[in-house]
Amino acid sequence: MMLRFRPVARAARRQFSSKDGAPTTVTFEKMESDPRYKAGIKIDIDETYEGDRFSIKGAAIENVRPSYLDMQSTTPLDPRVLDAMLPHMMGSFGNPHSRTHSYGWSSEASVEEARAQISSLINCTPKEIVFTSGATESNNLAIKGVAGFYGGRKKHIITTQTEHKCVLDSCRHLEGQGFEVSYLPVEKSTGLVNLQDLANTIRKGETSLVSVMAVNNEIGTLQPLKEIGELCRSNKVFFHTDAAQMLGKMPIDVDEMKIDLMSMSSHKIYGPKGIGGLYIRRRPRVRLTELISGGGQERGMRSGTLPHPLCVGFGEACEVAGREMMRDEKHVNRLSARLEKSIKERIPEVTVNGHAGGEDGMGYPGCLNVSFAYVEGESLLMALKNVAVSSGSACTSASLEPSYVLRALGVDDELAHSSLRFGIGRFTTDEEVDFVVDLLEEHVTRLRDMSPLWEMVQEGIDLSTIQWSQDEGHDHGHGHGH
Repeated sequence: MMLRFRPVARAARRQFSSKDGAPTTVTFEKMESDPRYKAGIKIDIDETYEGDRFSIKGAAIENVRPSYLDMQSTTPLDPRVLDAMLPHMMGSFGNPHSRTHSYGWSSEASVEEARAQISSLINCTPKEIVFTSGATESNNLAIKGVAGFYGGRKKHIITTQTEHKCVLDSCRHLEGQGFEVSYLPVEKSTGLVNLQDLANTIRKGETSLVSVMAVNNEIGTLQPLKEIGELCRSNKVFFHTDAAQMLGKMPIDVDEMKIDLMSMSSHKIYGPKGIGGLYIRRRPRVRLTELISGGGQERGMRSGTLPHPLCVGFGEACEVAGREMMRDEKHVNRLSARLEKSIKERIPEVTVNGHAGGEDGMGYPGCLNVSFAYVEGESLLMALKNVAVSSGSACTSASLEPSYVLRALGVDDELAHSSLRFGIGRFTTDEEVDFVVDLLEEHVTRLRDMSPLWEMVQEGIDLSTIQWSQDEGHDHGHGHGH
C-alpha cells in the first residue's frame, strides 16, 4: 500500500497578502541576493548533524506491541470465543447443509445454537437472523433487497449524510437504477438526526425504507432509534439500522425500538472476522430480493455454505457480550472519561467531535473523536508509532480527504484534518490510556512548534482577520474537489 503524506504545516502553502495583493514574504531583491535561488550554486549541508531533529523511526519502541486504541476498526478475539470455535475447526468439520450424516447434523446444530445466541441478545426469534459475511454485506442486502422487492411502487429511500460508506454507496447504486434517495443532514454539534426533518421527508406510499446508523463509527453518536422506529412504523415505512458499533455494547431490543432490519458484525464484538448477520423482521413481514444466487441457504435470502466455526464464534461473542455488558460499560466509561479528562487538562486547543464524550454524552463513550488544532492528523499518526489509533473510518482512512462525517457536523477542513479517533474496549488498560496521553502531549507540542499558525495564535493574532492568498497551482490542481 502506498502512503501519501500531507505537509505538517498547511500554512506553508500560504502567504500573507499586502494591500496591493503582492506577497510580502518573498521579494525580487531577496531572490537576487539569496544563493539558493541561483542555478548551479552548490549549498553545503552537513548531513551528519542530527541536533534535536525528531526521527519517527527512532521513536518506535522495539519488541513492544503498540497500545491498541482502535476498537471501532476491529476488536481482538476473546479467548472464550476461540475456545468455542476450535472444536468445529478440527473434529466437527462437516458441512452444515449436509443432511445425510452426523457430521452435517452436528455442524447444523452448532449453527442454530449460534443463531439463538445472537437472537437472544437483541430480543428476536432465531428464524429472523440471516448469516452474512459481515455488516457491509448486511447493509447491501437490506437496502438493495428492500428496494428490489418493493421498487415497483415505492422508489424513495431516506438515509443520513453520516452513514457508513457501504450504505451511502448502496444508495448511490440505487440512484443509478432510477430510485430517489434523500440524504438527511445531521445536527451540527451532536450528529443527531432531526426527527421533524425525517418526518417531513417521508412520502406516504412512495418511501420504502429509512436507513439510519445506530452508533456512528467515527464520532460515537447514538441516534434515537426508538423514536425513529415509531415514526417509520406509523408511516408504514421499513426502518433499517446499521448496529455494527452498538451490538453487544449497548442494550438493543428490536421489538421495543420497532427496528425492521438490523445489520451486525462479529469482529466488532470480540468475535471472528468474516461473519455477520442481518435481522429481518417476520411480523410485520419484511420481504427482500436476494443478492446472491445459489443453493438457497438461509431460506433463500443468502446462498452459500455457512462457515459454521465462524457462526459459532459470532454466537459465543454475543453470549459473552450479553453476560458482561454492564461490566464492559463501566470499564469503558471509566477509561474514556480518564482519556478525555487527561487530554483536555494537558493539551490546549482540543475539541471533542460529536456527542459521545463528556458527562452529557449521548452516545457510545468508547468512541472518542478529538481534534488537535494546528496539527496535521496524519503527521500525528505517524509520530504515534507505539499507539494504534486512526484518523477516521478504517474503510476510508486511505483517503487524504477530510472525514465526510466531520464535514457533516460543520467541522472545518483544517480541524477535520487534525482529528484522531480513539477506540476503547473490553481489554483496554489504564496503562495504555496514560501512555497514549503522554505521547500525545509530547508530539502535539512538537508539531505545533513547527506550525506558523500556532506561533501566530500564541502571539495573540486572530487568524480569522487575516487575508490569505492561495498558491495558484495548488488551487488549479485541486479545483475538482470543491
